[in-house]
Amino acid sequence: MFKKFAMPILKSIIEVPLPVERRSYSIAGMGESLVEKAIGEKVLAIPGVELGYCARPGEVEVRVIGDPNAIQAADAIIRGELGLSIFSDNDEALEEVVVRLLKQRKQTLATAESCTGGLIANQITNVSGASEVFLAGYVTYANSAKSDVLNVDLKLIDKHGAVSEAVARAMAEGARLRAASTFGLATTGIAGPTGGSDEKPVGTVYIALASGDSETVARKFVFPTDRETFKQLAAQAALDLLRRRLLKE
Repeated sequence: MFKKFAMPILKSIIEVPLPVERRSYSIAGMGESLVEKAIGEKVLAIPGVELGYCARPGEVEVRVIGDPNAIQAADAIIRGELGLSIFSDNDEALEEVVVRLLKQRKQTLATAESCTGGLIANQITNVSGASEVFLAGYVTYANSAKSDVLNVDLKLIDKHGAVSEAVARAMAEGARLRAASTFGLATTGIAGPTGGSDEKPVGTVYIALASGDSETVARKFVFPTDRETFKQLAAQAALDLLRRRLLKE
């Protein structure tokens, strides 16, 4: 009796809530304040949308919750404003994205790390199936190791310093040639808390990416933070440089 007579009446007077959808986006290369400035007001102007951020070293997670129509509108804004900075919308880690892209393209990677101390290689090898694309990781902390292992000219180090664009380029190229890989990815920097100068303050890092079919690219970053966080930020920046290069192909 209740189902037959009472339920139809209750359904007619009680508003059934719309289904709720949740989406998340992982962002690299932008701080939380920049992400919020880019999308915050526009997304929150959509009725019924909840917006949240979660910052980690080297990345920001953006979360939106609401009814499907509102989320579709929010999605268009987020993708339109953040573009290539979005590296995942399904909770993939940056290293997982890089390994997947390398597999899809049947390309390989070697790393040459100084200031990051093998962290990039560690992150890559945490991904199942990385052995298909990751050939070698060289931790060349001392100048002599940069020369002996990667064939970096000691005169280049004397002229520019171990922490320099020129040495980062030479490290990336040396790693690629030694491992016979598609890409060579290198880091050299000043993790601190000592060792900085006015020209190269603590937190300075040069990241270089070498490939056989294009010019080696190098980027300078400054991450003035504690030693461990510096390494995490530098490793994420290096992986993101490679990810963006892979997406251009």
